[in-house]
Parts: sequence; structure tokens; C-alpha cells
Amino acid sequence: MPIPHPPPLQLVDIVGPAAGAIVFVILMSLVKEPARRTFNAIFLGGAAGVYLSGGLGPWELVAPLVFSIIAYQGLRSHRWIGVGWLLHASWDVVHHLYGNPIWPFMATSSFGCIVFDSLIAVWFLAGAPSVLSLRSRLTPGRAPAPGAGTRAGTPAGSSPPTGGSARAAR
Repeated sequence: MPIPHPPPLQLVDIVGPAAGAIVFVILMSLVKEPARRTFNAIFLGGAAGVYLSGGLGPWELVAPLVFSIIAYQGLRSHRWIGVGWLLHASWDVVHHLYGNPIWPFMATSSFGCIVFDSLIAVWFLAGAPSVLSLRSRLTPGRAPAPGAGTRAGTPAGSSPPTGGSARAAR
């Protein structure tokens, strides 16, 4: 079987998904933690199913299993969600080159998914900070958002807990 050639790309195939990723990050910044992390872990798990019947046969059934495990880890860690989106982007590469596009009416949609998934993965790997609180910290004369600059669950002015057992803390 000959290797199919991916469709030619245009600038809109990069700019559109990149703009979509920016909008996604802004909208997700409106969601408070831990709901943001929980929602996105579930969203990642659901994204595993978008390529079922994507033209790669039984491999399409392996991907949801792997993504489910990573999404479950994402319930506790933004970084696992980032890893999951990078893995999804790599699956998008395979589909762009050899499988069916994610949207049958747009031949380059799998490539757009590569761009979108990779960009949001970077945000998740950075801990999914609220870009709205980053903006308030960068604007002179504005007070930082409550909890800005501190670790989650750690009051301002105190240091985060260190590792160790519960017995060592007593």
C-alpha cells in the first residue's frame, strides 16, 4: 500500500488552531481550581475517542486505553494532562500522515489538532496558571490576585511543606 501524501498546508492551518488554543487557555483560566484540573482531565479522556474509525484499524482501540490511564493521573496533576495532550498531538501526527482527518470535511484538521494540542500541552506542563492572575501581576499599580505567587494551599508568607512521612511531622 503506498504511503499517502498529507494535504498541502496554508497559514490558516496554523493561525486558526493557535488562536483557538489562546481562547481555550483564557476560558479555562476563568474556571477555578480544582474544577479546572478535574474538567480538563475528563476532557482529555474524552478526546481519546475522536479518532475511533480514523483509518488505523485496531490501533484505534489501544489509544483510548492509554489516554484513560493518563487522564486518570491528570485528576491530580496538570502535568499529566500536559503529557496527555502531547501524546494526543503525536497521535494527530500519525493521523495527519497516514489516517483519516479528524473532521472529514477539512483535510488538514488533524494538523490543526497538532498545533492546538501542542500549545495547550505547554500551558498544562507549566501548571495551567490562570492567565488572568498573571495579567494582574504584570500590570503596574494593580494588586495581585489572592494567592498569586504562592503555592496552592500554602498561605502567603509561609513555606510549602516538605516531603517526608507523617511521623516525621509529629
